[in-house]
Amino acid sequence: MAGEGERYQEFEPPPSLRGFVRKIWTYADLNPAPAVQRIAPDGCPELILDIGSPYEELDDDGVWGLQPSAIFAGQMTKPLALRPAGPTELVAVRFEPDGARDWLGFSVDRATDRRLDMTDRLAGLTAPAGDPEGQVAAFVAWLETQKAKQGWSLDPVVRAAVEASTDDRPSPDRPPSEQRALQRRFADRVGVSPRMLRSIFRFRRVFDHAAHPGQAADGWLEAGLEAGYFDQPQMARDFRRFLGCTATEWAREQQALAKAIASETYKPAGFHPA
Repeated sequence: MAGEGERYQEFEPPPSLRGFVRKIWTYADLNPAPAVQRIAPDGCPELILDIGSPYEELDDDGVWGLQPSAIFAGQMTKPLALRPAGPTELVAVRFEPDGARDWLGFSVDRATDRRLDMTDRLAGLTAPAGDPEGQVAAFVAWLETQKAKQGWSLDPVVRAAVEASTDDRPSPDRPPSEQRALQRRFADRVGVSPRMLRSIFRFRRVFDHAAHPGQAADGWLEAGLEAGYFDQPQMARDFRRFLGCTATEWAREQQALAKAIASETYKPAGFHPA
């Protein structure tokens, strides 16, 4: 649960944005602990506006740097380490895996494992501090205007493959030429390969179980087998691959934003802006 001075809420998108946007969420922590937070891949790109102090991010060279106040976070295939630099408050759009392409305006794979500076793109968006519903309403109105201007659309072949991955259904057999074409379309609209997206979704199914402190190791293994892992070593490799630690370490060390966005405790608030 969120601690004192901390809140996290998820909101369903209105009908006008469904199919492109999965959730809109808000988070605030007035007194965040100065601890490193491990963020795991979830298969969805996000557009994030910091209203409070931006987070610091650890780069591949081990150097901490301040994130821009507005970012597009592409698909992740490896761990992301963040730490707060002050009181935090943000509102974010979690797109569907293939839902951000037309808003972004270029191939989504250019943002994979990157956080792109969107300060100029979001310059006209004002979200009221301390008002989650107002923040969501402002973001929804802005997105609806963007959609009307840009004429967003979906690739039905890519969407069908995304849904198969989400539901853990087998992919249909395709001739090599069709499979290569799907790979290209997937890279353009999703940012990762169909195989990688399946791996991320499989990891998330067991990771959501491990996100709760106190879960027994045999419970994680059972969840891993149900999620599609062959055995514990295979599952452990994905924890190292996607989080850089074991399930036990993450459940013990999880902090603040990382805990909030991973926990199943936080249910959609059901707010539908007019």
